[in-house]
Amino acid sequence: MSHGDPTPIRNGELIAAVDMGSNSFHLMVARVEHGEPRIIDRLRDSVRMAAGLRADGSLDAARRGLALDCLARFGQRIAGIPSSHVRAVATNSVRQLAAPHTFLAAAESALGHPVEVVSGREEGRLIFLGASHGLPVSREHRLVIDVGGGSTEFIIGRGLAPLQTESVQAGCIASTLRFFPGGKLTRKRWQRAHTEIGVLLQQFAEDYREVGWLDAYGSSGSAKAISSTVQAMKLSDDGITLATLGALREAMLEQGQIGVLKLPGLAEERAPVIAGAVVIFEAAFEALGIERLRVCDNSMREGLLWDLLGRAGGSDPRTASIDALASRYGVDRAQARRVESTALMLFDQVAAAWKLDAEAREWLSWAARVHEIGLAIAHSQHHRHGGYILRHADMAGFSRQEQQLLAAIVEAHRRKPDKAMFAALPQRYRQLSRQITALLRLAVLFRRARRAESLPSLRLQASGQQLHLQLPADWLEHHPLSEADLVQETPPMTELGLALGVSTA
Repeated sequence: MSHGDPTPIRNGELIAAVDMGSNSFHLMVARVEHGEPRIIDRLRDSVRMAAGLRADGSLDAARRGLALDCLARFGQRIAGIPSSHVRAVATNSVRQLAAPHTFLAAAESALGHPVEVVSGREEGRLIFLGASHGLPVSREHRLVIDVGGGSTEFIIGRGLAPLQTESVQAGCIASTLRFFPGGKLTRKRWQRAHTEIGVLLQQFAEDYREVGWLDAYGSSGSAKAISSTVQAMKLSDDGITLATLGALREAMLEQGQIGVLKLPGLAEERAPVIAGAVVIFEAAFEALGIERLRVCDNSMREGLLWDLLGRAGGSDPRTASIDALASRYGVDRAQARRVESTALMLFDQVAAAWKLDAEAREWLSWAARVHEIGLAIAHSQHHRHGGYILRHADMAGFSRQEQQLLAAIVEAHRRKPDKAMFAALPQRYRQLSRQITALLRLAVLFRRARRAESLPSLRLQASGQQLHLQLPADWLEHHPLSEADLVQETPPMTELGLALGVSTA
């Protein structure tokens, strides 16, 4: 296997997905058979992290304890599975934390695997990927709605690919707590909830109606709970309609109190959050003009499993995101290729000494392809502009931590690197980011002329924090600018925690 090949996942091997939702945490373990995940075990715990979020962005101790205890149980189940075969993601509740790193460090320790935080749109992509694998093959547009505990995702797509993805800050737990404080259900409160959620949906409703869809599906536990309830109440035996939602609303308002809510087919654990889910669906039906919504059994956790297999099989959506970003910001592709090939040549010389794997090589490749995207804004400080774009852009396939890693490398590829920027990365990325940055800086230095020209024989050696570069003496004599650049590169390398030495032969 070459340095650039993805780590394969073979038939018979186990993979796992951990979905740290704002309502429930899910673990799904699968065995790969004929290139597909076959589920062999599931665990679920109703943690309800969204209920523990405070206005200042902190998480109450009780919910934090429940979350970590749950992850410890999950961790025991998947202890024998390598981290390359596990994807654990956190969603809206962790996105809302004021200091997510503190919680994530404890979560990763409990689980025994890295935890990624995904954006709302990336969450939507994974939801649609999972849902599509559980639905009949179709060439038509589909709408998938996933009402979570803290947010709701709306995705229109075709096949396995999303075309439109939106995430709104309205989930079953958050909406129930906000609009029905004390558990009191009144018509006035319901109307306020319906109106405010409807306003959120109007931001994209017209665009969604214009794109259109043939069938609509609900992929979350909220959709399943509502569907089970309307069937048990004999309101519908074919999905959810606006009329059945209205009947369900009236039944809840008649009872008047969430604490005593009892409806046919409604699980006891769902009763405390069902009001928020129903009002979100009701507002969505009206804003988007949905006629009927059916339940899909698959959701984000299945999407995580399929995404794992895609990455291992060479169809990583992150590569497509990098190429799309380079196109959008008019990157000089020829220069990017020159820098990339030089950076990878240097990588291959030090990979063994630094114990860098195929994934590290891919990070260097991606960084080289987009290291100049900031030029679309201005040449001055373009490395900082590039870092900002990479932190804040919607990039399919990337978690927030991964975007921060890429942004740090690009932002530090010229001028004095910011130590605090690397220190803010998750521990597992800190050394990697500095090493990749060092290789990218050298590649950019040697390709400063921005033209196709042969480079001298470059010999780069690494030993711990030491880097030694050997060049032909006559080449340096004829390239005084490169010689001066190498001299000036010593202090920035020191900021990266590396000592650069240069000699001639």
